[in-house]
Amino acid sequence: MKCFLQVLSCLAVLGVVTAQRHVAVQEGPLYRTEGSHITIWCNVSGYQGPSEQNFQWSIYLPSAPEREVQIVSTMDSSFPYAIYTQRVRGGKIYVERIQENSALLHITDLQARDAGEYECHTPNTDGRYFGSYSAKMNLVVIPDSLQTTAMPQTLLKVEQDPLELTCEVATETFQHSHLSVAWLRQRGSEKPVEVIALSRDFVLHSSSEYAQRQSLGEVRLDKLGSTAYRLTIFHLQPSDQGEFYCEAAEWIQDPDGSWYAMTRKRSEGTVVTVQPTDKEFTVRLETDKRLYTMGEPVEFRCILEAQNIPDRYFAVSWAFNSSLIASMGPNAVPILNSEFAHREAKGQLKVAKESDSVFVLKIYHLRQEDSGKYNCRVTEREKTVTGEFIDKESKRPKNIPIIVLPITDDWVVKVPQNHQILPQGHLESSIFVEVTSNASIILEGENLHFSCSVRTAGRPQGRFSVIWQLVDRQNHRSNIMWLDRDGTVQSGASYWERSSFGAVQMEQVQPNTFSLNIFNSRKEDEGQYECHVTEWVRAVDGEWQIVGERRASTPVSITALETGFAVTAISRTPGVTYSDSFDLQCIIKPHYPARVPVSVTWRFQPVGTVEFHDLVTFTRDGGVQWGDRSSSFRTRTAIEKAESSNNVRLSISRASDTEAGKYQCVAELWWRNYNNSWTRLADRTSNLLEIRVLQPVTKLQVSKSKRTLTLVENRPIQLNCSVKSQTSQNSHFAVLWYVHKPSDADGKLILKTTHNSAFEYGTYAEEEGLRARLQFERHVSGGLFSLTVQRAEVSDSGSYYCHVEEWLLSPNYAWYKLAEEVSGRTEVTVKQPDSRLKLSQVQGNLSVLETQQVQLECVVLNRTSAASQLMVEWFVWKPNHPERETVARLSREATFHYGEQAAKNNLKGRLHLESPSSGVYRLFIQNVAVQDSGTYSCHVEEWLPSPSGVWYKRAEDTAGQTAVTVMRPDATLQVDTVVPNATVSEKAAFQLDCSIVSRSSQDSRFAVAWYSLRTKAGGKRGSPGLEEQEDEEEKDEEEEEEGGEDPTERTALLSVGPDAVFGPEGSPWEGRLRFQRLSPLLYRLTVLQAHPRDTGNYSCRVEEWLPSPQKEWYRLTEEESAPIGIHVLDTSSTLQSVICSNDALFYFVFFYPFPIFGILIITILLVRFKSRNSSKNSDGKNGVPLLWIKEPHLNYSPTCLEPPVLSIHPGAID
Repeated sequence: MKCFLQVLSCLAVLGVVTAQRHVAVQEGPLYRTEGSHITIWCNVSGYQGPSEQNFQWSIYLPSAPEREVQIVSTMDSSFPYAIYTQRVRGGKIYVERIQENSALLHITDLQARDAGEYECHTPNTDGRYFGSYSAKMNLVVIPDSLQTTAMPQTLLKVEQDPLELTCEVATETFQHSHLSVAWLRQRGSEKPVEVIALSRDFVLHSSSEYAQRQSLGEVRLDKLGSTAYRLTIFHLQPSDQGEFYCEAAEWIQDPDGSWYAMTRKRSEGTVVTVQPTDKEFTVRLETDKRLYTMGEPVEFRCILEAQNIPDRYFAVSWAFNSSLIASMGPNAVPILNSEFAHREAKGQLKVAKESDSVFVLKIYHLRQEDSGKYNCRVTEREKTVTGEFIDKESKRPKNIPIIVLPITDDWVVKVPQNHQILPQGHLESSIFVEVTSNASIILEGENLHFSCSVRTAGRPQGRFSVIWQLVDRQNHRSNIMWLDRDGTVQSGASYWERSSFGAVQMEQVQPNTFSLNIFNSRKEDEGQYECHVTEWVRAVDGEWQIVGERRASTPVSITALETGFAVTAISRTPGVTYSDSFDLQCIIKPHYPARVPVSVTWRFQPVGTVEFHDLVTFTRDGGVQWGDRSSSFRTRTAIEKAESSNNVRLSISRASDTEAGKYQCVAELWWRNYNNSWTRLADRTSNLLEIRVLQPVTKLQVSKSKRTLTLVENRPIQLNCSVKSQTSQNSHFAVLWYVHKPSDADGKLILKTTHNSAFEYGTYAEEEGLRARLQFERHVSGGLFSLTVQRAEVSDSGSYYCHVEEWLLSPNYAWYKLAEEVSGRTEVTVKQPDSRLKLSQVQGNLSVLETQQVQLECVVLNRTSAASQLMVEWFVWKPNHPERETVARLSREATFHYGEQAAKNNLKGRLHLESPSSGVYRLFIQNVAVQDSGTYSCHVEEWLPSPSGVWYKRAEDTAGQTAVTVMRPDATLQVDTVVPNATVSEKAAFQLDCSIVSRSSQDSRFAVAWYSLRTKAGGKRGSPGLEEQEDEEEKDEEEEEEGGEDPTERTALLSVGPDAVFGPEGSPWEGRLRFQRLSPLLYRLTVLQAHPRDTGNYSCRVEEWLPSPQKEWYRLTEEESAPIGIHVLDTSSTLQSVICSNDALFYFVFFYPFPIFGILIITILLVRFKSRNSSKNSDGKNGVPLLWIKEPHLNYSPTCLEPPVLSIHPGAID
């Protein structure tokens, strides 16, 4: 918190902190196809000023990467250059503003010329420039090579017919791209519906309309070879009618990782007409009446009317007051809800299929609560190739209401306790009783019929009352039924209920014959049946009196139904293979008649469990009831009961793991009561049957052959995995691709393709970034799988192999892995390309003059790859310098750099590089200098891009050497050697001309100096005559040749440097010299006030100076003219002449005083020299005296007694 407050205080002191403007553009390079519509986003942040910013787009074309070509602007309609104006005005290029600070550049019809570097610029709205105002990205436009073709046709199909259509999709794009293929159906102007599609990630999917049919295998998309895609619809429906076409898209991954559909193409369509079959049907519901009494039965009949019913599948459901009673599928097995299932178990209700078109609901004993509305619903179902059912049309008739009335008339029968037998009077009974029965030994449940015949000796005198009694084995007597004398029949207390349902009946068949019928006998009905007849007569008083009574009996033995009841389970196929069938028999003994129902339940204990559950029950009324956990058995199980016995056979087809386990059958013996209710008499459980369901024996064999593959990087690695044999034609395979590196203990998973063609990338592919470089293909043969690793890298070397899993579809439509096997290994070695870089080794020698141009050529004769980049370096060996020095370097990005030698010799402005053709590089050194001499060579490095885009140096080579010698120009300086001698009088002036006949260069400058030639000591004094002078010169030359020393003493009169700076005048001539430059090649020195001592030989020496390439002057050569003889005549005999003409006098006057005056003169000269230097420093330029213009002054010669001479020095006006 303290730091936060400090920051706030700092902001308060500094004022408002402004953000830095930043312009961002979509990352490149982007690859797009010709003719496509491209968008490039650009946004700006951190700006000030108005919230809405403007955008300007420009392009830098590859042909002129430094030149900006304006395209479109949001603020200036005149912004586009002429080549884009028409497209901008036509709306083919425009800017869409997404937000105030974000926009999209749209190019609707991309052209090849649109490739280049795009720049998004935002004009400044800030108070000051701070940040970035533009950003660039690259756009590459490639040809649209995607082709989607299909044969156009018109097909007429019938409902349930199959449909197969094939489409070819191909592309020749050099960049790595993915394809997506989709089949669509279109009807008229409706929106197209996707039937099935293969995404760019190799995932199959369908629209909601076809998703269920695809999951059931009704709709398929198969890839045949590398370009064909086949659509299969196994059972056409009327809704499939329309135009089918395939659409393909080519996708490329942008630098930001997103995928972009560069182009889409659709094929020509196939018009499919599906003619429906007559699938209409109607439903009727019938019953006998609408009004019932409790206890009455009722039957509802649901009648289906349709064509070809046996070949179609229908499901029926029954409803009561809109609540489901029961449902019955195409297999005719009813499923009841809990309430009605309980009544059905008691035999009070039945749901059955009477025929293919009649379905019945029976309620045997109506209750009052059964009043209400009843209905049935019939739904047609379609069976798929996998055996599953799909609901189609559903119909139901009108409801049928019924009313169940209660029983309102209650009745009670009073049973007399005894008969009062009166004493016999004068009347005597003459009757005889005989009892007969239909059988003395019966099976429980059979009917008993007794007849009691009364015979009289004469004519009957009165009436009879008859009582039927049963004396059981315990000698217990019970009244069954009796008939009073007035014809009233009554039941005994224990038989009243049974008689009320008609199970016990007594009837006077004839006047003297009385019958007793017991239906559905019980075990407790066993015993002695006695008929007790009483004869009655009317007395005089009108009262009835008993005349007499007789009785007769007959025994009946009843065998119980459960006697000997047993059940046994058998099977002839205890071990079966997947998809095989097996039968289970439940044998019931003894054989019971049809009236004695036996229900049989098959129970099942799956493998690995401890509990049994009911599988299916063959009910006592012949119905089939499935257990709660038997859904997997229903479609593959048939239950059948033998007509001649109660044996029940369970047949299971397409056996699978879910059917493996222990089976057991349970039989229940049922008794139908007099009131139509059911009682279970007994149940028996069979022995256990264990059924083993085994997987088929695998025949999977994968090729074990070993391969060695050596290839150059950037080439694709083709890996094949071949299945030589398989267990079934319907086998599917999961293929796992591994790579094993020497440094790893185990192989690493690259890619897994599951049995249902789903892709899963392994950890190795994720770690090494292989996802974009992997391509998997399943060939048409089905047993060959290929994995292609695009743009192989050296790091991809290793041992590759595939792990194949064979999968089969179990009978319950679940895939299971049957077997797995590993292939042989493919040893892959990815190496860098062989170095083929070769430079020209031609040696050369070049000799050039200074200031000329030197051309050094570096020729690449061969290179490793056309896609490589070259780094070219020139270097030089200097004389007496063992180490080479770099002159210049051209980087692989085509950037020119100067070397250390360029800095030393000032080469930066004199080097020029050009490449007239591929592999030819020329380095020009302009305005060469002597110091540029040396041995030159070039060194080339070849760089290649790795598949991941990283550049590496693959090869290097050095070319032949070229020796460069830079020479200065040949010296052609020539000074005129033919100069005439001259004789002048004293006090006159004489001229010394220096004429340059020829020079070495037009840029030459000259330094000129005039000399007086005197013979050194030991020679003659004075100035000889002309002839003597010539003789002396010859002698001097001979002496020079003999002695090797020049005997001539030179004294400089005047010198002029190449920079036109004068040197000091010679002391004897100081103040008497005048310099003239009559022409560039003619220089003249005039000596004024000639004196006889000036007599002698004179010459001029010329130095030729030339500028170096560094603009520094150097002396090329020098040349001296021939001597010029000058003779000055003495015009008078003066003291001077006398002294000068007499040697002894001359020495006396001048030589002896000389040491005395020498010191004085030297002192004067030193003082004069210092004063002259100070004057030079003040008058001259850069310390050089301005000799061209000098003040005139008086010159006085102390050695000659002559008046002072006024002379003008060089620089004066001629």
